[in-house]
Amino acid sequence: MAAKSAKKPQEPDLFGGGGGDYTAKDIEVLEGLEPVRKRPGMYIGGTDEKALHHLFAEVLDNSMDEAVAGHASRIEVELHENGRLSVSDNGRGMPVDPHPKFKGKSALEVIMTMLHSGAKFESKAYNTSGGLHGVGVSVVNALSDDLTVEVCRNRTMWRQTYSKGAPTSKLKEIGPAPNKRGTTVTFHPDPEIFGAKAAFKPARLYRMARSKAYLFGGVEIRWRCAPSLIKDDTPAEASFHFEAGLTDYLASLVGGKPTVTDEMFAGKVDRKDDGGHGSVEWAVCWGAAGFGPQNDEADGFIHSYCNTIPTSEGGTHEAGLRAALSKGLRSYADLDGNKKAGIVTPEDVMTTAGALLSVFVRNPEFQGQTKDKLATAEAQRLVENAVRPAFDHWLASHPKQANDLLDWVIDRADERMRRRKEKEVSRAAATRKLRLPGKLADCSQKDREGTEIFLVEGDSAGGSAKQARNRATQAILPLRGKILNVASATRDKIMANEEIQDIAQALGVGLGAKFDLDDLRYEKIIIMTDADVDGAHIASLLITFFYQEMKGLIDAGRLYLAQPPLYRLTAGGKTHYAMDDAARERLLKTEFKSNQKVEVGRFKGLGEMMPAQLKETTMDPRSRTLARVVIADDKQEFALDLVDRLMGKKAEARFLFIQENASFVRGELDI
Repeated sequence: MAAKSAKKPQEPDLFGGGGGDYTAKDIEVLEGLEPVRKRPGMYIGGTDEKALHHLFAEVLDNSMDEAVAGHASRIEVELHENGRLSVSDNGRGMPVDPHPKFKGKSALEVIMTMLHSGAKFESKAYNTSGGLHGVGVSVVNALSDDLTVEVCRNRTMWRQTYSKGAPTSKLKEIGPAPNKRGTTVTFHPDPEIFGAKAAFKPARLYRMARSKAYLFGGVEIRWRCAPSLIKDDTPAEASFHFEAGLTDYLASLVGGKPTVTDEMFAGKVDRKDDGGHGSVEWAVCWGAAGFGPQNDEADGFIHSYCNTIPTSEGGTHEAGLRAALSKGLRSYADLDGNKKAGIVTPEDVMTTAGALLSVFVRNPEFQGQTKDKLATAEAQRLVENAVRPAFDHWLASHPKQANDLLDWVIDRADERMRRRKEKEVSRAAATRKLRLPGKLADCSQKDREGTEIFLVEGDSAGGSAKQARNRATQAILPLRGKILNVASATRDKIMANEEIQDIAQALGVGLGAKFDLDDLRYEKIIIMTDADVDGAHIASLLITFFYQEMKGLIDAGRLYLAQPPLYRLTAGGKTHYAMDDAARERLLKTEFKSNQKVEVGRFKGLGEMMPAQLKETTMDPRSRTLARVVIADDKQEFALDLVDRLMGKKAEARFLFIQENASFVRGELDI
């Protein structure tokens, strides 16, 4: 038999017609609620405990929207012994009549099974609401393995069941319900999404329900929980109804601790503008460090809400509150003839403030589906215009408390100015009064001990690192691409190189013979590059620079390499990070079930990592791994020869090294 000739590899067709392995069959279309189950993180921020409880928030928000619109006065929350959670209200009840656009489907089924469906887009059924994207309850349905909806409308009860986003029964008329109205949603989170051990925490649900009641005095929220599920002092039954709203809420958070003023500044304003509706409610007090709810909020706290949705990352409404309070206090100081008012900033006013803020606006804009940050520009103007006149009146009518507050805030401003001067003197001395690079994001701590600077590959990664860092102790210096190879460059080129000068100025030490470890501004210098070949090359160039120009850093054990992961593996509520291919395969075998579908994501670079991921895996001292750059005493001459051969001017030495070591692509050199 004649041997078959090897098939010649097909050359890529760059100008059309080729690419036979990429066709229409490769295009996947996700229908209905499939996108939610495929990528839950896009809709609820992940599959961890916070995301799990976000399901409750979405259902509770719908009932709160009914209450705020004036159609419900009572909401009931119950955590059952089997782990299912029920939320019911006495509102109008979801519509159950046939939907005019989707034949054969009720409006209820459309709401439960289709993204971007609801009554909150045109603002006819709701003046203000939290669920404006039309995805909330449908996402809960998609991520639950068992969900039941019961609706009481027109003295009749209706019921429909679902699993993983799909109906498991038709909408059924259960029978007469002459004394009931509203909607009840009972659901159980899908273990395939959140993990087999995932379960609601009674204490967390209790706090979430209670905080909602504070935000709208017109609603009563009743709480029940199976006693067998409670592991702490959370009550099995409770009822929340707070007519005083945020005033009661702030009093409960402060808990009777001493405050600067005897009376808190609180109020509520309803405004109508161009047929729209907006309202603002606030409560503010000032106290010494640690007077907040956790006893550790030395910088004060602001808890803000929009349409009863917690905005944990703040937003435009918080900016309006800060502006109103700072402008009002400065204006009062000017009228009182206090000349120090000019140094007061919003940070001085808010640094020890405990503040609660709740706004109701039409069509709010949030950053992301989880609504952590309000982006509506009008909200800032609404809050400032509501709070500023009320604050001016409060200050004028409470002169003793106003003067006490003004003295307190000016003391904070003086303290800030003093710390800044000390830092400037300390930094100037440490750097011999050299200028700092403009792109350096410096840390605020004045002492060197405990501080560190990250030399980060690229501006994109530098931006993520700036968001992920601890501003007090971690500085960020982004570097543009590969720096100069100092082992093969002339002295003039080294001294003229901008990146090298930026590093030297940021560290505060000289180069070569002028290096002085005592002038170093940080305890640790950490090289942070992508986990790929280019990143390794950049790290090699930087290590060469430090070895030749600042070898004292290596000898003192101050130089480190960050260890960012290359892969992110997620399944069943579990997430693991792998440094390389071998670690990925090991984690797939040891941390996940053999038949489990694992989502494997490869980070193309540091800039593609979310700041929270970068912090958790690479920057947080509590969870990161660092590799210290060291040279053993008996390897000093070997290291000198190695750097000269691999990084020096003689290309033939590098070529010889490659020939000798080409077969050991995964080998490591012990120096």
